[in-house]
Amino acid sequence: MEDVIRENEDLRKRLKELTAEASNNETIMKRTQARELTLLRADSLAQLLHAMVDGLRESYSLDAVSVVLLDPQHEVRHLLLAGGDRPEEFKQIFFVDSLVGLAPQLAALHKPWLGPFVGADHHLLFPGASNLKSAALVPLPRKDRATGALCFGSRDPTRFTRHHGTDFLSHLGAVAAVCIENAVNRARLLRAGITDFLTGWHNRRYLQQRLKEELARAQRHAGTMACLMLDIDRFKNINDGYGHLAGDNALKEVAHRVESQIRSMDTAARFGGDELAILLPEATASEAAKLAERIREVIAVEPFTLTAQIQRTLTVSIGVAAVAPGRHETDLKAVADRLLADADAALYRAKALGRNRVQVGTG
Repeated sequence: MEDVIRENEDLRKRLKELTAEASNNETIMKRTQARELTLLRADSLAQLLHAMVDGLRESYSLDAVSVVLLDPQHEVRHLLLAGGDRPEEFKQIFFVDSLVGLAPQLAALHKPWLGPFVGADHHLLFPGASNLKSAALVPLPRKDRATGALCFGSRDPTRFTRHHGTDFLSHLGAVAAVCIENAVNRARLLRAGITDFLTGWHNRRYLQQRLKEELARAQRHAGTMACLMLDIDRFKNINDGYGHLAGDNALKEVAHRVESQIRSMDTAARFGGDELAILLPEATASEAAKLAERIREVIAVEPFTLTAQIQRTLTVSIGVAAVAPGRHETDLKAVADRLLADADAALYRAKALGRNRVQVGTG
């Protein structure tokens, strides 16, 4: 009889444990579904990335969350910049050319990895986090390969162990991967309407929109904003003498050489024809003039291939202007128009003074 009683108590205890586990799993499932809906409803790539880091950390009461994104062509970073966001502001997002290097488990991550936090292996994934005891690395799968990973860290050594089930995490990773792909595709479509097809740079409409945003930022932080206006000297002669295809090739190569000199936070746009504009946040007129001189030199130093048979040395003229919008400025559109006009006037002074030179505006 005592054996029966003991067996009944063991069964009741086991039933209680199973009931608690089922209840906990139901809670996790509901929380996961709610978080997945939040990811699916994100309106932009930036909003999605914030939801993946801050939202998941709060939702699952985690001590650290980071996201690794495979971005070998820097497209995701460029799309963020095109949307007015700076990749470096996303402190817990790692944009990488390869999944090898940040943590050994990422090299062949086909399913969630759960286990103890090992400083030598995992410290790069959680910068700034301390006393982590366990971790979960969840692949973001697309087309039979991982395009990144969700990385969860906890100070609780029992939070993520090799004995835990991974179905919920696998599903979350799959949903997050689809959300990223959709957000990137939406950003591509949006960019198509604000991008110059020839140079791959932004167009004039985007430049003017971004200029107002950067001026507002400069005003809030009592900073400066500079602008370069440049065009190819005697560009009409190229079109007339060698054809418009040669002119297109010249423009594309000029854009490529300029890109090699500017920062990721700068905005380059085709302003019209062969006239190009570059916005330089947090730059003074003096700093902008130094950059302009480097650009002028890199254009002039090596001949351009205009066609298979024709190479020519080209030069550019560059106008520089800068502004420091004060707190009293209420019409930032007028400030933007003035900055562009000052840079344009400086460009025409550079051309009038003989071309192949940098001229700083007096405004």
